[in-house]
Amino acid sequence: MPIYFWAFAVALIVSLVVMPFVILLAKKTGAMDAPNARKVHKKPVPRIGGLGIYAGFMAAIIFVAIKFGLNDEMIKETVGLIVSGTLIVALGLVDDYKNLPAKIKLLGQICAAGVLVLIFDVRIDFITDPFGEYIYFDNFPIPYIAPYLAIPITMFWLVGLTNTVNLIDGLDGLAAGVASIASFTILLVALEQNFILVAVLTAALAGAAVGFLKYNFHPAKIFMGDTGSMFLGFMLAGISVTGAVKSVATIALIVPIFALGLPILDTTFAIVRRLRGGVPIFKPDKGHLHHRLLSVGFTQRQAVLLMYVISALFGLSAIALTAVSSQIAVIILLVVIAAIIYGVKKLGIARPAN
Repeated sequence: MPIYFWAFAVALIVSLVVMPFVILLAKKTGAMDAPNARKVHKKPVPRIGGLGIYAGFMAAIIFVAIKFGLNDEMIKETVGLIVSGTLIVALGLVDDYKNLPAKIKLLGQICAAGVLVLIFDVRIDFITDPFGEYIYFDNFPIPYIAPYLAIPITMFWLVGLTNTVNLIDGLDGLAAGVASIASFTILLVALEQNFILVAVLTAALAGAAVGFLKYNFHPAKIFMGDTGSMFLGFMLAGISVTGAVKSVATIALIVPIFALGLPILDTTFAIVRRLRGGVPIFKPDKGHLHHRLLSVGFTQRQAVLLMYVISALFGLSAIALTAVSSQIAVIILLVVIAAIIYGVKKLGIARPAN
């Protein structure tokens, strides 16, 4: 059995086995998500399910490292992701119990990103345009600053993706399903390019998230909480900028952005919506895509399944873009942009929420 199958299977099994104990722990320690005017659930639900996702992921990585071994470069990047991901889980866990202010959470996310970027040297040194041309940050004509541009850019990517997954976690099964689809997308491209470490990491992340879905799909027995949503977002962001992924132009820009296209767009329009409404960008509202779908008559299950389909289409587009000519890639991009514009106007997700 290939190494990535082992990673997926171990993460899946551990996540499935651990989750009932996490549910019990949440109930005994008071980690319950109470309903309010913005949320759609009607009774308190345990909310530290991210611990089970984290346990599944960690078990899979430890198993693979012991059974198959890792080379020095793999070890450095993997340890970096584990250490910084553990910091994110700790931050999320505290927030799930204490409801930390948004600024404190942001500071914690920046610190975790700083560990990965500054200590373990995982950073975005360049980006590419849709035609495969490399743009190196250290070649920017900005005296004294250009050599260090990779640091804030990578930290912005890590913190930004952490919050996009966090913000989309509004319906039973939504964030876990979207993260699973994004993980499978990056996994398939990694296998195509023979990036074994990336394949193992995304397989483990997908397995842990799919195991969690058994307990989280509507009606949910447990929520992942910030413990899970921030961990999934941070790990997807971190995995997508490891050394192997950055070495191929089509992956370095297109695949991570498209794989996470739904949460990225939802977050982008949330910011636009709040700025237009004159409210702080961190203030929660009921204008997210899943809220709009519910308001036009979709049930929770229908809304989540539709968003799975949208995420899968983004994923398929990402995979297609790695295998076609520049001309066809431009056509795909234009079609996607047109579909986004139509959807935004139809649902009004850029308008200020009521």
